[in-house]
Amino acid sequence: MLVELPPWLIVILNVVAVPSIHLGLSWIYTRLPSSRFKPESFLYRLRMWEKAGAFYQSFFAIRTWKGMLPDAAPWFDGFAKGNFKTKERSYIDRFIVETCRGEEAHYAQLIGLLVTVIWNPWPIAGTIMISYAFLSNLPCVLLQRFTRARLRRLLANLDSIESNGH
Repeated sequence: MLVELPPWLIVILNVVAVPSIHLGLSWIYTRLPSSRFKPESFLYRLRMWEKAGAFYQSFFAIRTWKGMLPDAAPWFDGFAKGNFKTKERSYIDRFIVETCRGEEAHYAQLIGLLVTVIWNPWPIAGTIMISYAFLSNLPCVLLQRFTRARLRRLLANLDSIESNGH
């Protein structure tokens, strides 16, 4: 803890700060222009080790728990990623961009939540807050990357069908 505070104030700060960081950053990210999120940029590019998304299923069994994660974007009039609506290329391209937005929003939330170590006593409360920051955001990052890989595969399949004249 960098700042010495009474326990009651630490509790109030955590109760206010944690949801404010999650919801505030979610709101901000839904307002950022889509052009800011470039799927081919270094941060969002799929890596060979991800094996077109198969890594996430084999290592994390992502399909078994992905439905339990909330999609907060619709709370702020953002792009809903819970249901796939159409196989139109423009929709899939937009969906891919929105997975980049979601991924970056969760990185920002993770970093934002680390601020709570300023007032949480070390090592117990500080460690709990750091663990919470990672556990509440990394599954969402993994899901965004998994979904983007699947959408890329779908686009490749659609391109293949179109090039074969079907």
